[in-house]
Amino acid sequence: MSARGGPGYRLVRGFARLVLDLFYRRLEVVGAERVSASGPLILAANHQNALVDPMLLLAAVERRLVPLAKAPLFRHPLIGPFLRLVGAIAVHRREDPGSDPALNQAMLRSAIEGLQAGGALLIFPEGGSRPEPALRPLRSGAARMLLAAEAASGGALGVCLVPAGLVFHGPGGFRTGRALVIIGEPLPTADCVALYATDPAAAVRCLTDRLAERLRAVMVEADDRDTLQLLELLGTMWRQEFADAAREPAARAQWMQRAIRAYRYLQRAQPRRAAGFRRSVERYAKALELAGVGAQQLSRSYARGVVWRYALREGLSLLLGLPLALLGMALHLAPYLSTAGAVRALRPDPDEQATYAIAAATVLYPACWAVEGWAAWRLGGGVWLAAFILALAPAGFFALGWRERLERLRREARSFLHFLLHRDFHRRLAARRRALVNEMTTLARSVPESVLAGGSHAR
Repeated sequence: MSARGGPGYRLVRGFARLVLDLFYRRLEVVGAERVSASGPLILAANHQNALVDPMLLLAAVERRLVPLAKAPLFRHPLIGPFLRLVGAIAVHRREDPGSDPALNQAMLRSAIEGLQAGGALLIFPEGGSRPEPALRPLRSGAARMLLAAEAASGGALGVCLVPAGLVFHGPGGFRTGRALVIIGEPLPTADCVALYATDPAAAVRCLTDRLAERLRAVMVEADDRDTLQLLELLGTMWRQEFADAAREPAARAQWMQRAIRAYRYLQRAQPRRAAGFRRSVERYAKALELAGVGAQQLSRSYARGVVWRYALREGLSLLLGLPLALLGMALHLAPYLSTAGAVRALRPDPDEQATYAIAAATVLYPACWAVEGWAAWRLGGGVWLAAFILALAPAGFFALGWRERLERLRREARSFLHFLLHRDFHRRLAARRRALVNEMTTLARSVPESVLAGGSHAR
């Protein structure tokens, strides 16, 4: 089989890329070149967004990945076929009803054989998904697989263990969430491979601890999603105050990692000052929310001529596109509302919202389209059915873009009106932003560089 997988794998990967591109407003990958194109490899990632996590990595990494998934998923009528198409390996966990942990010996043999054949495994060593963007204690599976594969090959296999950090902002929000994949450098494993010959348990512990440390280094690890949102706001404020601040994904990811390490350090070293700074940022965020002003809009001057030209151009464009947008909304309204209703009825946990939405849409959208196509055929015969099929995708994509453009115009108009009516308020907010960035800079100077760089004292 090719490094990019067979037809079944490519089908699933293409489906994952299409669905995620539709669901999330922005997907970014940093460090994809660190995944070697060939040779045995284990890609280990944090787990906070249920089945979206493996979909995201399958979409982001060019070479074929064989995921390890809990055994009950293989019995799921919707998920099971996808797992079999990508050649996933079943993991039998003690906490899963109907699973037999004794079968994990066969799982371990399959994983070792895959590595010996030069394959790449995808594993989530936390053992389960949780919504908090913090790393939980790792299970030892990744280390045991690597060390056992090396031992079976005389230590000459050269398995790469690569950490991947997944960062989500609004992970369950359709067209409002964003996802970032940060792939780190491969871990050194030679000392653990050598130790495994004399003390396997110690070697497994050593490699598992090392993997946990490296995962924390590539993640943006926060105690909760509220902290992550405040961190994102601070990053926006920083880039507004410093025009030369780097804006590409890698630089933004590095800034967020250093900032969260500084915050964790200050929580221990200067807890009162850290808590006070957080309260100030929260009050600033609340002021923006109450005013209906985005952090990015605050930095704009809103010259009258520029505003009127922008409003005229966007308004005319939206007006001209309205008929096609209405067609797209009409064609997709039933499946959209059905999917939203199904997710509300199922009441998923926060880390499963996106998974439930994607799963429901996979079933309900084709079902609704089939009913609409049948109605078109009954009303107008083959001509109407052909027109429906031809209009379905382009009208839907157009309506999606039109809606986002309308929402952007609404935000800009609201911010402009607020700017006209409350010029002093905007100036005061800008001054508060500047003061907060200055305080953040002062606080950062009290944090050792070894902490900011992700050294052993970062936590």
